[in-house]
Amino acid sequence: MAIQVEQRYFDEIELGEITVSEGRTITEGDVVNFACLTGDFNQLHMDAEFMKNSAFGQRIAHGLLIMSIQQGLGFYLPQPDLAIMAFMGVQDWSFKKPVFIGDTVHVKMEIIEKKETSKPDRGIIVRSHKVYNQHEEIVQEGKELLMIHRKS
Repeated sequence: MAIQVEQRYFDEIELGEITVSEGRTITEGDVVNFACLTGDFNQLHMDAEFMKNSAFGQRIAHGLLIMSIQQGLGFYLPQPDLAIMAFMGVQDWSFKKPVFIGDTVHVKMEIIEKKETSKPDRGIIVRSHKVYNQHEEIVQEGKELLMIHRKS
């Protein structure tokens, strides 16, 4: 038996729509697990003694870990899921400030562009993402491109 999930289609999505995720606290386990998964054991992330004397004063979370976590936060929103056909990539992603173990991040997403395609069953949206820490400072930002089903 298939579970029916309510979805929003290309024609139902409005330019300027803004959604904000719940927060998520970055843990020691997140950093260690990401290092194990990727093989990135750089001392910036793993060596507390080394980082005490750095510009940051403590270990920082991997930038790509935070990018991954913010992507996941987008799936836990109060509105219906987007009818995503394909994730087409990211543009202009930048890391603005470090994220530390114990920081809590959330993401604010806005639909900034809708593009028609030559195929009648789909369209493309561009959604900006701004990742904030608990101090409401932007720590990362960029755009994602999504191919979205049209209602048939």
